[in-house]
Amino acid sequence: MPQEEKFDDSLNKLKPIPLFNIPVRNLIEKAVSEYIGRKWRIKSAKDMSDFACHPCAIFSGDSFKIFAKYGEEPEAPAQFEIELTGLQYLLKNAGTKVPIPISIVQLEKGTLLIMEGLDAIEREGPQWRDIGKTLACIHRVKSDICGFPSNGFWGPLSQDNTQMHNWMVFFRECRLLPMLKIAIDSGNLPTEIASRVENVIQRLPEFCGGDFAPALLHGDAQQNNFISTREGTYVIDPAVYYGNPEMDIALIDSWQPVPMDVFEGYEEEMPIDPGFSERRNLWRIPLYLAAVALEGQQHLSRLTNAMQQYL
Repeated sequence: MPQEEKFDDSLNKLKPIPLFNIPVRNLIEKAVSEYIGRKWRIKSAKDMSDFACHPCAIFSGDSFKIFAKYGEEPEAPAQFEIELTGLQYLLKNAGTKVPIPISIVQLEKGTLLIMEGLDAIEREGPQWRDIGKTLACIHRVKSDICGFPSNGFWGPLSQDNTQMHNWMVFFRECRLLPMLKIAIDSGNLPTEIASRVENVIQRLPEFCGGDFAPALLHGDAQQNNFISTREGTYVIDPAVYYGNPEMDIALIDSWQPVPMDVFEGYEEEMPIDPGFSERRNLWRIPLYLAAVALEGQQHLSRLTNAMQQYL
């Protein structure tokens, strides 16, 4: 009888995460086996936690690969359900490619989200351009109101999607003010910098731009939330709502530069307002406030630099 191939646990020895524990792996194998209708065993794993807010990994077995994410927070089941709902909303309304959901598994001390694993390829010009096209396809879906019928999550943080007709009021009340409070409460935001944020908020009517039709947004359109494959671009980790499409465009290169191919691909599908460059950093302020709150004062320079032109 051939010897069964064992799971390569070398990663677990270097950087242990809950997903690599034997009981958790057993539950993953059980859920995937039930989904594909035959026995499936994990043979190798790749830790992806550096790219996400939760511990996560790619698990490979015979001819099938899955992505699993682990959350210990009490809100994790709701977060994962809303994440899947957002992906299905993008698939149904914008036709975007999304990974197939497999299961949400409740553990004794946490929750697992299991989805189809994607075979990512190295990005060159065509792949970057396709990210822009994918984002534009999402933004083609329009509404007459900002927000969303239900609230959601932005990473681990609650996201207020209260529906409003005025974008500036929505951005102030549902994005800037909540993130400012979270950053202040974290103790990581100095009083003097908090005052600068408040000054920007008071001057929003000067900066927010003209009227537009609220567009469907990915909501957390950082470049790591797009997966380039041979089949095209997949989207992951959405925080969907309707609002100013410039929000998504501003987040694409909020942490790392992207080639111009992204914006050229976008503009092949729909135009970018000429005044976007003047507002780009304004739309990034909630992101940098969240980063200060969650990760610390190493992000203060990004926040202060983003605010500089609006003070």
